[in-house]
Amino acid sequence: MTATLGSHVLVRSTETFDSLNPATGEVIGTYPVYNEQDVADTVQRSQAAAQWWASLDWSGRKQRLLAWKSYLTRYIGRLAELVHTETGKPVADAQLEILLTIVHLDWAAKHARQVLGRRRVRSGLVALNQAATLEYQPVGVVGVIGPWNYPVFTPMGSIGYALAAGNAVVFKPSELTPAVGAWLVSSFAEVVPEQPVLQLVTGMGQTGAHLARSGVGKIAFTGSAATAKKVMAACAENLTPLVAECGGKDAFLVGADADLDAAADACAWGALSNAGQTCIGVERVYVVQDVYHTFLEKLTERVTKIRPGDDREADYGPMTLPDQAEVIEKHIADALARGGRPVVGGIGSIRRPYVGPVILADVPEESKAVADETFGPTITVAKVGSLAEGVDRANESRYGLGGTVFAGNRKAAVAAASALKSGMTAINSVISFASVPSLPFGGSGDSGFGRIHGADGLREFARPKAITRQRMKSPVNLTSFDRTDADLRKILNLATMLHGKRYK
Repeated sequence: MTATLGSHVLVRSTETFDSLNPATGEVIGTYPVYNEQDVADTVQRSQAAAQWWASLDWSGRKQRLLAWKSYLTRYIGRLAELVHTETGKPVADAQLEILLTIVHLDWAAKHARQVLGRRRVRSGLVALNQAATLEYQPVGVVGVIGPWNYPVFTPMGSIGYALAAGNAVVFKPSELTPAVGAWLVSSFAEVVPEQPVLQLVTGMGQTGAHLARSGVGKIAFTGSAATAKKVMAACAENLTPLVAECGGKDAFLVGADADLDAAADACAWGALSNAGQTCIGVERVYVVQDVYHTFLEKLTERVTKIRPGDDREADYGPMTLPDQAEVIEKHIADALARGGRPVVGGIGSIRRPYVGPVILADVPEESKAVADETFGPTITVAKVGSLAEGVDRANESRYGLGGTVFAGNRKAAVAAASALKSGMTAINSVISFASVPSLPFGGSGDSGFGRIHGADGLREFARPKAITRQRMKSPVNLTSFDRTDADLRKILNLATMLHGKRYK
């Protein structure tokens, strides 16, 4: 079948591609490959829509975004089924993903004015005669290049916040999940039919490159670090700013006083949900030696009960990206060749398109399974002498996205969480920071830069605008060729009194 992409769509390219069910290989839909001119035309239409959208007051945009939120809530079941069909993840996991999306969209719509609206700021003594204000204006059109692993929650972390900030959006979903992307765009058009404020472009990586080079106000990208570098190069041609979320190799720390049952349960879910295809999923576990064997036993007991499949009782689905199984196989083989010990599963766990749970112990830090992002249902578990050593080992990674600390002592847990070089850390829970709309989401190093979600996420899609207004004549005329030596002496004497004191 050929997918319907909604109104306002004029695609010149005749090239198409199919979206497939990763579990069955069934064709879900056929979509056009947008070429350079198609993308340019779409961006041009978005520029006009952006002016209309920005001209609405805060309440006008808020009302429309909340109407979209209501639509997503009413049709959560229908969208979840589509996510399940196109990614293979269980329907319940898809529903959870959409629920988090709804919560974030609600927050962005309700807080945009508070975060971005015009406000007075202090002028300071030197500029006492000036009234100073700060506001955040839309960047215009934002291009969002989304991933396939969380095809609703992750791109909507950019789309929803960019729209709330007053921008139009051109959305390029992953070539593996175009149906979900088309559904989101179509649903927005249902509640905002006036202008094509949110538009879709579909295709492969080249389409994303066209979008990055199109001269939009900003690009929001989610994907691998290697692809992010290519997107950055394309953005550089027009000095287009970029926010990039590029995956991780998140560490899970277990202290000697941790609740081991809760830690094992959280670790299993954090590592294996969505077949491990989670950028903030658990991949490395560091356990204090006093509880190492007990924790490993509890983790093993939980993991051996978890099963992949396409049926309703399965705990997680297939590998959405078929080639990822090869990466997982290489990582497992490398870990075993370097002396790693299989605790649960191994190479035999790979039964395409599924990969069963794998736990590896005693894996050297230089192994690919520890150093590189596996993006599969595998866990490496290592013994450390203390929580501090666990932090040090975790921080050796070139990634810095999320992390987890399980410990009974609150002070020690907070200290470890703060010391982890990650953008987000959860204490005695896993991935919980993603469910808090007011918290920023993002990382550093090979995990990318910039932030989505929260106030920082709103500001990411706006440009600060500073305004000063003279409200009275200055007693000291500094910005004039008529300035006198006496004027300058007055201000220098004042500066010496205020700032020249020695600090002990």
